[in-house]
Amino acid sequence: TSVFLYNLIISEATFVVISLIAFSVAFKTEYFSTPTTLLRTNELMEFRLTYQGPLPSNGTVQVKHSIRKQLHSQIKELWNYIPLLEHREYLNFPPKEISVVRRVAGFDFAVLVCQALCLHAEIDITLLRPGPIGGLITRGGDIDNQLKTLFDALRYPKESKELPNGISPSSDEIPFFCLLEDDNLITKIFVSVDRLLMAPNIKDVFLLAHVKVKATRIIYGNMGLIT
Repeated sequence: TSVFLYNLIISEATFVVISLIAFSVAFKTEYFSTPTTLLRTNELMEFRLTYQGPLPSNGTVQVKHSIRKQLHSQIKELWNYIPLLEHREYLNFPPKEISVVRRVAGFDFAVLVCQALCLHAEIDITLLRPGPIGGLITRGGDIDNQLKTLFDALRYPKESKELPNGISPSSDEIPFFCLLEDDNLITKIFVSVDRLLMAPNIKDVFLLAHVKVKATRIIYGNMGLIT
Protein backbone atom coordinates (compact mmCIF):
# COMPACT_ATOMS: atom_id res chain seq x y z
CA THR A 1 0.00 0.00 0.00
CA SER A 2 2.78 2.42 0.92
CA VAL A 3 4.56 1.68 -2.38
CA PHE A 4 1.33 2.33 -4.29
CA LEU A 5 0.75 5.65 -2.50
CA TYR A 6 4.36 6.65 -3.06
CA ASN A 7 4.10 5.95 -6.82
CA LEU A 8 0.79 7.83 -6.95
CA ILE A 9 2.29 10.89 -5.24
CA ILE A 10 5.30 10.81 -7.58
CA SER A 11 3.02 10.53 -10.62
CA GLU A 12 0.85 13.46 -9.49
CA ALA A 13 3.91 15.56 -8.68
CA THR A 14 5.40 14.79 -12.09
CA PHE A 15 2.12 15.79 -13.79
CA VAL A 16 2.06 19.09 -11.88
CA VAL A 17 5.68 19.85 -12.79
CA ILE A 18 5.08 19.03 -16.47
CA SER A 19 1.93 21.17 -16.46
CA LEU A 20 3.78 24.09 -14.89
CA ILE A 21 6.60 23.77 -17.43
CA ALA A 22 4.11 23.69 -20.31
CA PHE A 23 2.30 26.75 -18.91
CA SER A 24 5.60 28.57 -18.45
CA VAL A 25 6.73 27.86 -22.01
CA ALA A 26 3.35 28.91 -23.43
CA PHE A 27 3.34 32.09 -21.33
CA LYS A 28 6.89 33.06 -22.30
CA THR A 29 6.25 32.31 -25.96
CA GLU A 30 3.30 34.70 -26.01
CA TYR A 31 4.88 37.33 -23.79
CA PHE A 32 8.18 37.58 -25.62
CA SER A 33 6.98 37.02 -29.17
CA THR A 34 7.45 39.98 -31.50
CA PRO A 35 4.37 40.61 -33.67
CA THR A 36 4.94 41.12 -37.38
CA THR A 37 1.46 42.53 -37.95
CA LEU A 38 -0.44 45.58 -36.84
CA LEU A 39 -2.74 45.00 -33.90
CA ARG A 40 -6.16 44.03 -35.22
CA THR A 41 -9.08 43.43 -32.88
CA ASN A 42 -12.73 44.14 -33.62
CA GLU A 43 -11.34 47.33 -35.11
CA LEU A 44 -9.55 47.01 -38.41
CA MET A 45 -6.26 48.46 -37.20
CA GLU A 46 -4.90 50.06 -34.06
CA PHE A 47 -1.63 52.01 -33.81
CA ARG A 48 -0.01 55.11 -32.31
CA LEU A 49 1.48 58.19 -33.93
CA THR A 50 3.71 60.75 -32.24
CA TYR A 51 4.57 64.37 -32.90
CA GLN A 52 6.97 66.77 -31.23
CA GLY A 53 7.20 70.43 -32.19
CA PRO A 54 5.09 73.59 -32.31
CA LEU A 55 1.30 73.26 -32.35
CA PRO A 56 -0.06 76.81 -32.56
CA SER A 57 -3.66 77.87 -32.77
CA ASN A 58 -4.65 78.47 -36.39
CA GLY A 59 -1.31 77.18 -37.65
CA THR A 60 0.07 78.36 -40.96
CA VAL A 61 0.37 76.26 -44.09
CA GLN A 62 4.08 75.82 -43.29
CA VAL A 63 3.39 74.59 -39.73
CA LYS A 64 0.74 72.13 -40.89
CA HIS A 65 2.99 70.69 -43.56
CA SER A 66 5.84 70.36 -41.04
CA ILE A 67 3.53 68.28 -38.82
CA ARG A 68 2.40 66.30 -41.86
CA LYS A 69 6.04 65.46 -42.71
CA GLN A 70 6.68 64.03 -39.21
CA LEU A 71 3.62 61.82 -39.49
CA HIS A 72 4.41 60.78 -43.07
CA SER A 73 7.44 58.68 -42.06
CA GLN A 74 5.45 56.84 -39.38
CA ILE A 75 2.47 56.08 -41.63
CA LYS A 76 4.84 55.02 -44.38
CA GLU A 77 6.27 52.45 -41.95
CA LEU A 78 2.75 51.12 -41.24
CA TRP A 79 2.46 50.12 -44.87
CA ASN A 80 5.41 47.74 -44.38
CA TYR A 81 3.32 45.57 -42.03
CA ILE A 82 0.44 43.20 -42.55
CA PRO A 83 -2.40 43.86 -43.35
CA LEU A 84 -1.40 47.02 -45.29
CA LEU A 85 1.63 45.26 -46.77
CA GLU A 86 -0.73 42.89 -48.59
CA HIS A 87 -2.61 45.81 -50.15
CA ARG A 88 0.16 47.95 -51.59
CA GLU A 89 -1.65 47.83 -54.92
CA TYR A 90 -3.87 50.53 -53.40
CA LEU A 91 -0.85 52.85 -53.76
CA ASN A 92 -0.97 52.63 -57.57
CA PHE A 93 -1.93 55.72 -59.55
CA PRO A 94 -3.81 55.70 -61.78
CA PRO A 95 -5.72 52.92 -60.00
CA LYS A 96 -6.49 49.50 -61.40
CA GLU A 97 -9.46 49.10 -59.06
CA ILE A 98 -9.05 50.96 -55.76
CA SER A 99 -6.47 53.64 -55.07
CA VAL A 100 -5.81 55.64 -51.92
CA VAL A 101 -3.61 58.11 -53.82
CA ARG A 102 -4.76 61.70 -54.30
CA ARG A 103 -2.70 63.87 -56.68
CA VAL A 104 -2.32 67.56 -55.77
CA ALA A 105 0.24 70.12 -57.00
CA GLY A 106 2.90 67.56 -57.94
CA PHE A 107 2.38 65.44 -54.81
CA ASP A 108 0.86 61.96 -54.67
CA PHE A 109 -0.78 61.78 -51.24
CA ALA A 110 -1.58 58.25 -50.00
CA VAL A 111 -4.43 58.43 -47.50
CA LEU A 112 -5.11 55.52 -45.14
CA VAL A 113 -8.57 56.40 -43.82
CA CYS A 114 -10.71 57.17 -46.86
CA GLN A 115 -14.22 56.86 -48.23
CA ALA A 116 -13.14 54.50 -51.00
CA LEU A 117 -12.35 51.87 -48.35
CA CYS A 118 -15.36 52.82 -46.17
CA LEU A 119 -13.10 53.56 -43.20
CA HIS A 120 -13.30 56.01 -40.32
CA ALA A 121 -11.06 56.72 -37.33
CA GLU A 122 -11.36 57.16 -33.57
CA ILE A 123 -8.44 59.03 -32.00
CA ASP A 124 -7.37 59.27 -28.36
CA ILE A 125 -4.86 62.11 -27.96
CA THR A 126 -2.44 62.74 -25.10
CA LEU A 127 -1.11 66.29 -25.43
CA LEU A 128 1.83 67.37 -23.25
CA ARG A 129 2.58 71.12 -23.13
CA PRO A 130 5.19 73.10 -21.19
CA GLY A 131 4.06 75.25 -18.28
CA PRO A 132 1.65 74.73 -15.38
CA ILE A 133 -1.18 72.23 -15.52
CA GLY A 134 -4.38 73.82 -16.75
CA GLY A 135 -4.57 77.07 -18.67
CA LEU A 136 -6.11 75.40 -21.70
CA ILE A 137 -7.70 78.67 -22.80
CA THR A 138 -5.33 81.34 -21.56
CA ARG A 139 -1.93 79.86 -22.45
CA GLY A 140 -0.75 78.95 -25.94
CA GLY A 141 -4.14 79.50 -27.49
CA ASP A 142 -7.29 77.55 -26.92
CA ILE A 143 -7.22 73.80 -27.31
CA ASP A 144 -9.92 73.75 -30.00
CA ASN A 145 -7.82 75.80 -32.43
CA GLN A 146 -4.70 73.77 -31.64
CA LEU A 147 -6.62 70.62 -32.50
CA LYS A 148 -7.87 72.27 -35.71
CA THR A 149 -4.22 72.75 -36.70
CA LEU A 150 -3.55 69.09 -35.93
CA PHE A 151 -6.58 67.79 -37.82
CA ASP A 152 -5.67 69.82 -40.91
CA ALA A 153 -2.20 68.22 -40.75
CA LEU A 154 -3.66 64.71 -40.39
CA ARG A 155 -5.50 64.99 -43.70
CA TYR A 156 -4.06 65.50 -47.15
CA PRO A 157 -4.11 69.05 -48.59
CA LYS A 158 -6.85 69.17 -51.19
CA GLU A 159 -5.64 72.31 -52.97
CA SER A 160 -2.25 73.75 -53.86
CA LYS A 161 -2.91 76.75 -51.58
CA GLU A 162 -2.79 74.37 -48.62
CA LEU A 163 0.87 73.64 -49.41
CA PRO A 164 3.86 75.96 -48.88
CA ASN A 165 4.82 77.94 -52.00
CA GLY A 166 7.35 76.30 -54.28
CA ILE A 167 7.47 73.02 -52.38
CA SER A 168 7.94 69.66 -54.09
CA PRO A 169 8.15 66.11 -52.72
CA SER A 170 11.52 64.62 -51.83
CA SER A 171 12.49 61.16 -53.07
CA ASP A 172 11.30 59.78 -49.71
CA GLU A 173 7.87 61.38 -50.17
CA ILE A 174 6.68 59.51 -53.25
CA PRO A 175 3.99 58.85 -52.30
CA PHE A 176 3.47 61.17 -49.34
CA PHE A 177 1.57 59.24 -46.64
CA CYS A 178 -1.25 60.85 -44.66
CA LEU A 179 -3.70 59.46 -42.13
CA LEU A 180 -6.95 60.95 -43.40
CA GLU A 181 -8.67 61.80 -46.65
CA ASP A 182 -10.86 64.25 -44.74
CA ASP A 183 -11.06 65.21 -41.07
CA ASN A 184 -14.80 64.50 -41.08
CA LEU A 185 -13.79 60.81 -41.10
CA ILE A 186 -12.83 61.24 -37.44
CA THR A 187 -15.91 59.91 -35.67
CA LYS A 188 -14.68 60.04 -32.07
CA ILE A 189 -12.02 62.14 -30.35
CA PHE A 190 -10.76 62.13 -26.76
CA VAL A 191 -8.08 64.55 -25.53
CA SER A 192 -6.01 64.49 -22.34
CA VAL A 193 -3.74 67.46 -21.59
CA ASP A 194 -0.85 67.42 -19.12
CA ARG A 195 2.46 69.14 -18.39
CA LEU A 196 5.51 68.59 -20.59
CA LEU A 197 8.45 68.49 -18.19
CA MET A 198 11.21 68.57 -20.78
CA ALA A 199 10.79 70.83 -23.80
CA PRO A 200 13.64 72.13 -25.99
CA ASN A 201 11.40 75.04 -26.95
CA ILE A 202 8.72 76.72 -24.85
CA LYS A 203 6.37 76.54 -27.84
CA ASP A 204 6.88 72.81 -28.41
CA VAL A 205 4.41 70.10 -27.47
CA PHE A 206 4.64 66.33 -27.38
CA LEU A 207 1.62 64.52 -28.77
CA LEU A 208 0.67 60.85 -28.74
CA ALA A 209 -2.29 59.84 -30.90
CA HIS A 210 -3.81 56.41 -30.34
CA VAL A 211 -5.66 55.65 -33.59
CA LYS A 212 -8.35 53.04 -34.11
CA VAL A 213 -9.41 52.50 -37.71
CA LYS A 214 -12.83 50.97 -38.25
CA ALA A 215 -15.11 50.15 -41.16
CA THR A 216 -18.45 51.82 -41.70
CA ARG A 217 -19.42 48.72 -43.70
CA ILE A 218 -17.66 45.68 -45.11
CA ILE A 219 -16.74 45.90 -48.79
CA TYR A 220 -14.37 44.00 -51.04
CA GLY A 221 -11.68 46.66 -50.63
CA ASN A 222 -11.45 46.49 -46.83
CA MET A 223 -12.31 42.81 -46.34
CA GLY A 224 -8.64 41.80 -46.43
CA LEU A 225 -7.88 44.24 -43.61
CA ILE A 226 -10.07 42.35 -41.15
CA THR A 227 -8.81 39.49 -38.97
